[in-house]
Amino acid sequence: MKRKLLIFSFLAVFLLTGLAACTKAGDLGEGSGSNGKAVKVTLNEVAHSIFYAPMYAAIENGYFKEEGIEIDLVNGFGADKTMTAVLSGEADIGFMGSESTIYTYLGGTDDYVINFAQLTQRAGNFLVSRQPADDFSWDLLKGTTVLGGRAGGMPELVFEYILKKNGIDPKADLSIDQSIDFGSTAAAFSGGQGDYTIEFEPHATALEQKGDGYVVASLGEDSGYVPYTSFSAKKSYIEANPELIQSFTNALQKGMDFVAEHAPEEIAAAIQPQFPETDLETLTTIITRYYDQDTWKQDLIFSEDAFTLLQDILEEGGELSQRVPYEDLVNTDFARKALD
Repeated sequence: MKRKLLIFSFLAVFLLTGLAACTKAGDLGEGSGSNGKAVKVTLNEVAHSIFYAPMYAAIENGYFKEEGIEIDLVNGFGADKTMTAVLSGEADIGFMGSESTIYTYLGGTDDYVINFAQLTQRAGNFLVSRQPADDFSWDLLKGTTVLGGRAGGMPELVFEYILKKNGIDPKADLSIDQSIDFGSTAAAFSGGQGDYTIEFEPHATALEQKGDGYVVASLGEDSGYVPYTSFSAKKSYIEANPELIQSFTNALQKGMDFVAEHAPEEIAAAIQPQFPETDLETLTTIITRYYDQDTWKQDLIFSEDAFTLLQDILEEGGELSQRVPYEDLVNTDFARKALD
């Protein structure tokens, strides 16, 4: 009888210890991985795309684990849905276009969302045509139908920004179809809708491989440097968990360093577990495309100049009712410390 009680006691302690090993973010306050416990952080990403290679390198190379963090990665399928998850507490940290934080702030949310790390510095989508165009110019879009993005979102705003830079009126000179859900435009294009479509990878390359389209322009190259995506969290969450945010940012910086110091082939091999449906050769081709256009920053610091440019783009696109203070919506302390 005593032996059975002893065994039962051992099993009970074992189970309790195992359950305590993974703790939800926020339960430990400021601690990140304190006492050997991994802190579970729910990270909601706007889309699962090779465009975000440094983040996946940080996951697959174990950099978050080194910082005492277990990442629960969730695909939000759009910045609006990612922001909703962050505001509701369903997600601890959001990864999306920082324009969403501006909209939320202007909407009067008291516990607004603050950007603390910028990942990409160029747009990551491409213009796909039904016909190859060796001498492509944006004037070719006049009179055509383009499958675009959600109104107010960065993909659509940057697209319209490029059109205007090239003297094209987005409303008068072409038709932009914004009725298709995020992530479904490639399938719609394959099905015969539109003359052009705006696609992220791996969808752009997949359309080429199927013979359904041809990449004719890079929005990242033609728009120039733009603060496209960043990591953000509610003000209250950052205030309650500064050490956790710092550990999270440290892991991200290691991912940025890895991408900066390795060739596309090595980056592709590192992140392939995140994209099991994409073969290594295709993955390398896509990463090379992003690598060559200087997609990723060397650090995670979201500068005031970049934030000003973002608001310029929003204002020009008719999406900004008033300017918002940089110091309210951007915190660079964690990104700067991650460089130490």
